[in-house]
Amino acid sequence: MKVLANTLRPGHAIEHEGKKYVVVKYELILPGKGNAFIAVDMRDAITGVKKNERFRTQETVEKLMTSEKTCTMLFAEGELINLMDTETFDQFNVPVDMAGEAKIFLTEGMEVTVDTVDDVPVGVRLPMNITLEIIEADAVVKGQTASSSYKPAVLENGVKTMVPPHISVGTRVVINTADATYVERAKD
Repeated sequence: MKVLANTLRPGHAIEHEGKKYVVVKYELILPGKGNAFIAVDMRDAITGVKKNERFRTQETVEKLMTSEKTCTMLFAEGELINLMDTETFDQFNVPVDMAGEAKIFLTEGMEVTVDTVDDVPVGVRLPMNITLEIIEADAVVKGQTASSSYKPAVLENGVKTMVPPHISVGTRVVINTADATYVERAKD
């Protein structure tokens, strides 16, 4: 289906110059002089090769219809992750880069959503929030207020994030997988 280029968002699958691409990054650029345009970073759905393209805001592109399937991540092997379809129990490999920036949160046994175009995987989406344990955090400094200051902490998977001062080592926290930010203290 044809859509305006300015409606594209990360994760959308498009057909461009006879190839299937997945939008990785999207930016609307408004130059001081001239017309606005959209800068799109895309990844070839088959080969994984990245490409940068510019579209005029009113230009149309062919958006591909994607279907979703729920899968379980079994293990990582180099630059590939092994997934199992939870309905058919079929196993398949996809490049870890299909998960985008959230790939740092992939763990064995995690349920993910795989977007497919004509049964070819084009993207892997993680759950919006995951629960991880803090393994390293700075000590609380007296006088800091919880509402305005955050301190650096390291999660169990090695990712660094900022957490409120009351969070200490051993605390389980909920983290947003899109931008690695603290959401709340885990309720478990």
